Amino acid sequence: MAEAAAEAAAAALLERTCRPEAPSEELRALRLAVQAVPPAALRPRLRDTHLAALFGLLSAGDQEQVSACVAILERLLQALEPPHLVRHLREELQKGLVHPDDSVKILAISQIGRIVENPDAIREIIDSPELLRQIIYCIGGEKIAVAKEAIKSLSRVAQTQDGLEVLFASSLLSDLRNVMATNDIVRYRVYELVVEISSVSADSLNYCANSGLISELIGELTGDDVLVRATCIEMVTSLAYTAHGRQYLAQQGVIDKISNIIIGAESDPFSGFYLPGFVKFFGNLAVVDSPQQICERYPVFVEKVFEMAESHDPTMIGVAVDTLGILGSNVEGKQVLQKTRSRFQNLLSRIGHQAKNAPTELRLRCLDAISSLLYLPPDQQTEDLLRMTESWFASLSSQPLELFRSISTQPFPDLHCGALRVFTAIANQPWAQKLMLNSPGFVEYIVDRSVEPDKASKDAKYELVKALVNSKTIAEIFGNQYYLRLRAYLHEGPYYVKAVSTTAVEGAE
Repeated sequence: MAEAAAEAAAAALLERTCRPEAPSEELRALRLAVQAVPPAALRPRLRDTHLAALFGLLSAGDQEQVSACVAILERLLQALEPPHLVRHLREELQKGLVHPDDSVKILAISQIGRIVENPDAIREIIDSPELLRQIIYCIGGEKIAVAKEAIKSLSRVAQTQDGLEVLFASSLLSDLRNVMATNDIVRYRVYELVVEISSVSADSLNYCANSGLISELIGELTGDDVLVRATCIEMVTSLAYTAHGRQYLAQQGVIDKISNIIIGAESDPFSGFYLPGFVKFFGNLAVVDSPQQICERYPVFVEKVFEMAESHDPTMIGVAVDTLGILGSNVEGKQVLQKTRSRFQNLLSRIGHQAKNAPTELRLRCLDAISSLLYLPPDQQTEDLLRMTESWFASLSSQPLELFRSISTQPFPDLHCGALRVFTAIANQPWAQKLMLNSPGFVEYIVDRSVEPDKASKDAKYELVKALVNSKTIAEIFGNQYYLRLRAYLHEGPYYVKAVSTTAVEGAE
């Protein structure tokens, strides 16, 4: 009964409010009323004339009225299916995209986001060049939320053949170029859109390449402006995540150009601005392609990573450590690093030192890289690879287990969890299990729940226990007593608290 009364009250208010001369009090009352009723319940009473009237009220200069109408429309439009929205309120949404108030723009662009996600409604957008034009110009808006929604919607439109045609083979391409001319920030937003679209398929990439926009991006990447290079390399790295993107970059000679810029960085006093991004590019390229092939073809990459890791610049060390973690995240990458012999062993000693003594952010990056370098999947644990990870672990410190244990007992949750992740990375390797067993009090520390102060720490400890229990060698190495304690921990879950029994004593208060 109460719900029906609320619906009736909201419907009555809706009828009275949707008039040009509607007083502010009624708008405020309607705003409260629609929040109290599920949007679907209002759908039978909701007419397009109501919505058109509310959109009409947005043209008033009164900020309070605009704010109330936006809140009401946000609620009511949820009751409408996207095909209905675009067929009956297209003009209102289009006007919303050019409204001077950002909240109205966000309302309109978010509804368009709903429409383009609907396979039955997206066709209406593709067939509306004027609406698409307004979406394109939203990329140049001051409000980043509006620009991001516009990029997302256009990217979705471009996932269809007709969408690609209308964006890159019609007059809308000129509009994209006009928006790019707004300023540097907006130009990069358009590049972001183009790279996002190009990453979908080889066909999408062809459309973007034929538009000339990718060539312009690459031209800026290899140009003389060091700050522009730093921005563009991130987008080119995104393109390299796909096989067709890598093929295109290789065919255009872009990868060779990036390698040559790294070589030339020796004599460039401003190389610090772009070099981290260029090195990361090769690190990501090595993982998605072939670490061995990339490192053999572009030896300057590995050399530069080592140089950066051996430097005294925390920024460069951080990038190098991240890149080594990426490169060593698979077995082929580990073997590439192993071929450098003592140089990498010495570098591990430096990384271990940084994990203990550097500023917190760099310590965390070192811990994450160490975890990545030391992890071996069970199906790849050959004798040679196990010997390799054992020697790498030993190179980190004179007493590496104690090093990470000391970090794990510090009162900083991020470092605590980082150290636990290192233990988790090696937990399924027999040599590490023997080290843990032979370290006084270490197994007791693992099963001690009282040392984990927060949820993240409890989760990290649980992952360590899980990795140990799931290992085929743990029962043999740890013995039944410890193995059963670990299994009990796993069974009880990460947040288990042991019940404390109390005995009532007669006469006690």
